[in-house]
Formats: sequence, structure tokens, C-alpha cells
Amino acid sequence: MAITLEQAKALLTDEISQSVIEEFRKSSYLMENMVFDDAVYPAGNGGALTYSYYRLTALPSADFRSINSNFTSQTISKTKYTVDLKAFGGSFNIDRVLAKSSIIDEVAFQSKQMIKQTIALFNDTIINGDTSEDTDAFDGLEKALDGSSTEFNGGDSDTAIDISAANIDTNYKKFLDMLDEFILGLDGTPSVLMGNTTLIAKIRACARRTGNIFETLDDFGRQIVTYGGIPLIDMGNKSGSTNPVIATTAGETNLYAARLGLDAFHGICMRDSSPIRIWLPDFETAGAVKQGEVEMVAAVALKDTKTAGVFRQIKVQ
Repeated sequence: MAITLEQAKALLTDEISQSVIEEFRKSSYLMENMVFDDAVYPAGNGGALTYSYYRLTALPSADFRSINSNFTSQTISKTKYTVDLKAFGGSFNIDRVLAKSSIIDEVAFQSKQMIKQTIALFNDTIINGDTSEDTDAFDGLEKALDGSSTEFNGGDSDTAIDISAANIDTNYKKFLDMLDEFILGLDGTPSVLMGNTTLIAKIRACARRTGNIFETLDDFGRQIVTYGGIPLIDMGNKSGSTNPVIATTAGETNLYAARLGLDAFHGICMRDSSPIRIWLPDFETAGAVKQGEVEMVAAVALKDTKTAGVFRQIKVQ
């Protein structure tokens, strides 16, 4: 069953938890629009939260047949994958004196900051997650797409496309041609194009030169910029850092695309449970310093490699 964060809010009965869901939704276009398969039950006395699925890696082909002869049988190429839900987020401490006397609402302030960092960690893991390096994380798009048929422009250094400030006017048409080729090579129009701040700015600059860029406001008042109707999403910085989620190395960076849906790229969460919860400090009991926590229990799955891709070697600096 597909569930969005908006629908997950209905699973929560208290207004505080519902407001936390709203904060996640309005702070991240990706989280607002991602669907979650709430299909995971605890197994092994609560020791495992595993989701199994098949990833489509190659499609069958149709063919003609002669009368009185059969079609040649084909089998769809698919590979079984499993992913474990992971718990991530953080905690914060507040002295009861500050909570009562601060000019700002310290509890609300600390909660919002931890929500932002949790979103940053989710964005980072969606792209860079690798369980071989961090067993507490889940695998992201970089690992899933490495070597796939939708890894575009991934050859040697000579294939880099330069849209840095010195060369954007010379190369913007070629870049947009390559971008269109990349998008059309995917199975269906992607729901999002994901890059770092510099790359998103460069794509906007290229698209402005051709008039193929539009800006709208969503229900939260966010400015959504689209190229060919596809939202351009800045994945921001890593949690607790000023380093971008999608790095720029030797002046070059990558652009990721994904179609969101249960048959494509989607989130995973526990059955009949909101993927996000908050525990507020309890100042009614003894103890001067109280702890609050924000936690998300989730992972992601890529059901079909053709529904996501990566455009490599885009020179932006």
C-alpha cells in the first residue's frame, strides 16, 4: 500500500506529532512527494525490519510469429533485493530554566533544527547510502545506478560537458541536448531532477537562455522551478555540515533523476505506523535537563533501474 507523509499524519492522534509531519513536508519537496510502501512487519521477535522486492533489470521484447508456430518464450530479467528499515534522527537537551524563560520557544526551535538535520541525513543517504561502509544506513541511488544502463555520460574525462561560467554561453545548447537525451532514456518522465546548489543554478541559467524554465508556488508557498515540467531539487548539505550531499570534484558533479512510485523509486516504512515520530521533553518530572528526540524509521527501494538515472561529468566550476 502506498502512503504519503500527508496520509501518515492521519495515523497520529496528537497535534504535536502531526505538526512535526507538517514540518517535514514543508521543509522538503522530495519527502512531501515521495510515496512509502508501509509493508514492513517486525520479524524475529522484533529483531529485523526487512523489506524484500524484485528489481527489474531488463525488459522482454515482443516479436512476430508464423502461423502454426509458437512465440519464443522470454523471461523478464529481475533480481531479488532486500533492505532493512533504519532508524535515524537525533536528540536534544534543554534545561528547564531555558525552556520557561527563553525569548524564543526553545523546544520548538530545537525540534525544528533536528527535523532539518534528519531531512539532510535522509537526502544524503538517498544519494550516497552504502551499507558496505555504514551498516546502520541503507543503500542509495549512487550504489544502485553504478554501471547501470541509465548511467549517462559516464565515460572518460573527455566526455565531460562544461557549463562553468567561462563556457556556459558556448555549451548550453549542447548541455540541454544531452540533458534531454538523458531524460528520454529513462522509463517515463522523472518526478525530480536532483543536484547540488551550483548545478541547479547552472541548469536554470541554461534553461533561461531557451525559455524552457518555469516557476510555480506549491501549497506550502515554496518556489518550485521546473525544467520541461520536471522539478529541479537542490539536495542541500550533509547533516551537520556545509558539504553538499552531491559533491563537486575537480569542478565536476552529477545530476540524479528518479520517477517516484511503488513501481519505481519509493520509500519504505512500517505497517500502520507513521515513519516519523517525536518525543518532547517532559518538564513535569524531576530533573533539570530534559531530552527530546526526533526519529524516522524508513529506507528506500528502486524497483526498476530504468526509472532512475545519473548524468555524470557535468563541469560547473
